[in-house]
Amino acid sequence: MTFETVRLTVDDGVATVWMNRPDKRNAFNLQMAEDIIAAYDAIDRDETLKLVMLRAEGPLFSAGADVTERKGKDVAWLRRARRLGAKAFAAVSDCAVPSVAAVQGACIGAGAEMSTACDFIIARDDARFMYPEGRIGSVGATQRLPRHVGKALAKELLFTARFMEADEALRVGYVNRVVPADRFEAELAALADQMRGSKALALRLIKKSIDLGGDTDFERGHAIEMLALERSLADTEWMQGVEEFAAERGARRAEKEIEQDRDGG
Repeated sequence: MTFETVRLTVDDGVATVWMNRPDKRNAFNLQMAEDIIAAYDAIDRDETLKLVMLRAEGPLFSAGADVTERKGKDVAWLRRARRLGAKAFAAVSDCAVPSVAAVQGACIGAGAEMSTACDFIIARDDARFMYPEGRIGSVGATQRLPRHVGKALAKELLFTARFMEADEALRVGYVNRVVPADRFEAELAALADQMRGSKALALRLIKKSIDLGGDTDFERGHAIEMLALERSLADTEWMQGVEEFAAERGARRAEKEIEQDRDGG
């Protein structure tokens, strides 16, 4: 599939959605919202996929909303634009396939919102996150950000519009990992390989169980997990997984015994 503002690639069970407006600093406009919705809809319908990476062409992840698009527009247009943007963020967060945002450089406003819509974030060591809503007289990120980092830090970031550097983002749990620039691509490739080793249906069920279970109490959450397990058992994929895992453990044990015999000799 081809889009105007994003690029979608698929490689052996891993999809990558590239925000592709580097000349506009990957600013988020209406066309990008529509393209992201369409791209994630296609990903959601492909039951062979095991991971989707949200990435950006150029030196930075996203400069946020394309404010030049708003000039001369009325309030009704702005409301429609906000609803479409929210729909794009939901397309990312609600996608059945596990997703990771791979962030480099500045990640601002709508770009930051999209990063937290993913299941987790891997940041290059030059990544910086900023929420300018208060400074530009807007309201946004008041639901997803507090759930990601807690109310107090979310309020500080939204009130002050300050940059949060990669090391702080790691410390507060905003990102899962911070990787030096010269190892960034290798780290992402290793993650993709690790995900390819898992089963597509199991990954979808695990994601859904965590997301739904997190919105209720433990007992109901456990009931959700058991329903997911029943769906897994109805498929033959789990049998293959057990056999492969056992064979892999057996191979590692044999290699270890060979090494021990060699050392002993």
